[in-house]
Amino acid sequence: MGPSQRFGSGIKPSSFASFLFSFSMIMTACACPKACHCTDRNGVVVQCTSRNLESIPTNLPKDTVILLLSSNRIRHITREAFSDLHRLRELDLSQNAIENVEVGAFQGISESLRTLDLSNNHLSGLPKDTFAKLHARVRLSHNPWHCECSLQEVLRELRLDPETVNEVSCYTSEQEEYVGQSVIQVLDSGINFCNFHHKTTDVAMFVAMFGWFSMVTAYIIYYIKHNQEDARRHMEYLKSLPSTSHISKDCDTASSVL
Repeated sequence: MGPSQRFGSGIKPSSFASFLFSFSMIMTACACPKACHCTDRNGVVVQCTSRNLESIPTNLPKDTVILLLSSNRIRHITREAFSDLHRLRELDLSQNAIENVEVGAFQGISESLRTLDLSNNHLSGLPKDTFAKLHARVRLSHNPWHCECSLQEVLRELRLDPETVNEVSCYTSEQEEYVGQSVIQVLDSGINFCNFHHKTTDVAMFVAMFGWFSMVTAYIIYYIKHNQEDARRHMEYLKSLPSTSHISKDCDTASSVL
């Protein structure tokens, strides 16, 4: 059986390959979100840069390997936002307005993802388990980070991008002297933000316990004083009553007269 017979009706192998390529391109275009542009490069590359998007597009192709969402107006990354994209290797969310990322946002892509860019957003903190099991190299530079215990615990679990690691700085901090400094350099110097957190918690507990003790003490003092006042009034009342001996004498006198 010749090549023309194998591919049917005289279609040459090169023509058939061309047809398959064209067909796959048409299918990719059909599956592509309306605001984005998709190309097939051994997996789909979804280009959604600078499209004024306010949320992650829905119905992304399941064989997406690169998703570019930079320079939009996205503010929140919800739980399981990318859970269907099991082949995703690169995710660019830089230069948005992201304020929070929910725990589980990267669930489903933690094993496949290799690079994650969250730089130039509005992040000041992240939940401790935001990047659980994530193996990707992460960019977090140029965000208004608040340096405290939970941020330290998040960074401990990450592979920060070495080229931008020193650009992850304390915009605010529980300790004023660290504002403007690189978070990693501060931590490498031996500073432990969690110690500050524990000390603050201990002080707060001490203040609360002192307040509770003061309230109990004040109540006891009030109770004693109130009882003392009642006792004093009772004694004055008893003193105002005729004595027993005086009443007996009056009774004896009355008996003698009779």
